[in-house]
Amino acid sequence: MKKSEAEERINKLRELINDYRYHYHVLDESIMSEAAADSLKHELSELEAEFPELITPDSPTQRVAGKPLDKFTKVKHEKRMISLADVFSREEVLDWISRNEKLIPGGTISEFFTDIKMDGLACALKYKDGILTQAVTRGDGLVGEDVTLNVRTIENIPLRIDIDEAEVRGEIIIFKKDFEKLQEMQRKKGEPEFANPRNLAAGSIRQLDPKIAASRPLRFIAYDLVKPNLKTHHDAYEMLRKLGFQTSNEDKVFEKAAQKELFEYIDKLDDYRKGLPFNTDGMVIKINDRKIYDDLGIVGKTPRAAVAFKFPAEETTTVVKDIVISIGRTGAATPVAIFDPVVVAGTTVRHASLHNADEIARLDVRIGDTVIIYKAGDIIPQVKEVLAMLRPENTEPFNYEEALKKQYPELKFVRPAGEVVYRVAGESSDLILKRAIEYYASKPALNIEGLGEKNVIALVDAGMIKSIADLYRLNETNVAKLERFGELSAHNLITAIEASKNAPLNKFITSLGIRHVGGQTATALARKFGSLDKLMIATKEELLEIPDIGEVVAESILAFFADEENLKLLDELKNLGAWPAEEKGGDLPLSGKSYIVTGTLAAMGREEAEDKLRALGATVTSSVTKTTTALIVGEKPGKGKTDKADKLGIPRINEVEFLRLISQQ
Repeated sequence: MKKSEAEERINKLRELINDYRYHYHVLDESIMSEAAADSLKHELSELEAEFPELITPDSPTQRVAGKPLDKFTKVKHEKRMISLADVFSREEVLDWISRNEKLIPGGTISEFFTDIKMDGLACALKYKDGILTQAVTRGDGLVGEDVTLNVRTIENIPLRIDIDEAEVRGEIIIFKKDFEKLQEMQRKKGEPEFANPRNLAAGSIRQLDPKIAASRPLRFIAYDLVKPNLKTHHDAYEMLRKLGFQTSNEDKVFEKAAQKELFEYIDKLDDYRKGLPFNTDGMVIKINDRKIYDDLGIVGKTPRAAVAFKFPAEETTTVVKDIVISIGRTGAATPVAIFDPVVVAGTTVRHASLHNADEIARLDVRIGDTVIIYKAGDIIPQVKEVLAMLRPENTEPFNYEEALKKQYPELKFVRPAGEVVYRVAGESSDLILKRAIEYYASKPALNIEGLGEKNVIALVDAGMIKSIADLYRLNETNVAKLERFGELSAHNLITAIEASKNAPLNKFITSLGIRHVGGQTATALARKFGSLDKLMIATKEELLEIPDIGEVVAESILAFFADEENLKLLDELKNLGAWPAEEKGGDLPLSGKSYIVTGTLAAMGREEAEDKLRALGATVTSSVTKTTTALIVGEKPGKGKTDKADKLGIPRINEVEFLRLISQQ
């Protein structure tokens, strides 16, 4: 075939395949069989292989996943990606309207634009010369991450549009039916199920290997057109649909005088939202005029001209298996109810915050009680009430102070006058924060060089760090201005902090400072669950399956991942790119073997040696027992350990033999 003939055939194939893609993935209808479409794609691939100079970035063949990335690149948004303030009642909506009318010259709002609020990962698509050139996550609203390779694999996103320059914003989601198919596949394979569609969609896009995103049924639902800037939000939606983007198709325009109809529509949408193909937790209400919208500006992170009306939370019942107390990073003691997994508002939940001792007393929650669970704003699980009629006999009221003594015998707690929260006595929030950061950066954890005790104190006292997440927001220029730093040391610190984003899973788990979870337990957890997302939704039974993890450690882990403060921190870290990759499964060379390192090694420190053993699957302990495989002996070893090893017939390995052991695996 001549090149000119091939070019003509390629263009026709692309047009037909793109038309099929639009009808199938956007309109949910088919203009031909899947087999016929696959045949056309195969022909296109063969022609492009024969004439590679005819391949263009918008060709359907270019959706395939490329090579894995080392890390995601940070990208600053040209226009901030905002969050919306939540409202829960008609009164709050009316107050919002009234506040805005006072700020608008003449007090005139003519129309409201509404749409369903998607439960997914916000993302911005940038087009130049009509070609998709970049996809960026929301991040912190100002700076996101370049996930272009992953997003290009999403079939309902056009790679070319009929406009030169545009920025399209929307949510990356997974439809309910597609999520259920994935869950069924997980069950058949005997693998852990996914938590919910939102987490799976976000996790898929944040994988460094685009093949993972390509394997998941992701969809992009557009909700805004930043460029070009049209007169109304309704106009933007009409343009999005003309350009070939999928929208929710639940958008409507209401005149200001039609507030009754607006609230009736909210009620109607709440009634039938369960039948929608995607999960939602509310409805977005905006002032339709985009000039007024922009002129009203932003307060904090939210625009004045839009709110999210949250639907009433769904409810379900479950039995309280335990009540554990979590110590947050400010020293606050928060009680958490643990129960068997239940689905609320489309999400599987395993625990709920009980807030404080007064709330437990008000509800009279006891271990063994059947309770009604709901999700406040469809986000945070809460206990609504206790069904006392179903209470087992011989249950006792929960004694908060006794529980504190039992779970934290070495700590003292106080309840300041006028407060409802018990706190660790004698520890200021700054001191707890400093210790948490020091441990996070320590050698057993993420080993962030330059973040020792004195530098941590300097950064916290200067107000630059108010949480661990703030480490990843530090500015090199500002750090260099501190007394203990210069340009070079500030640069080195920021570089080290950036490198810690890609820490191994076991190190990241260690860094969290979960009570009773040291390096060995963190390694066992990493091997068992393979990812932090899966560990976060682990049940008590799954945790107890791990050797050496008993009731106390399991409850400590459950409490940590049930604490709202901890979950907020983890969400921030994930958005900032500080998230461990999944750990590869399979047996490791030293699995099932147990070692002890004693004395000083010339080639490396003891902690590094222990990390190398754990990385190969070995268990590292501090006490010699009959199950110890060998004692690794350096200079000046502990006499007690060597004597006991000799008595039990445990072999010794010198440093040369140890280095040979780890190098041969």
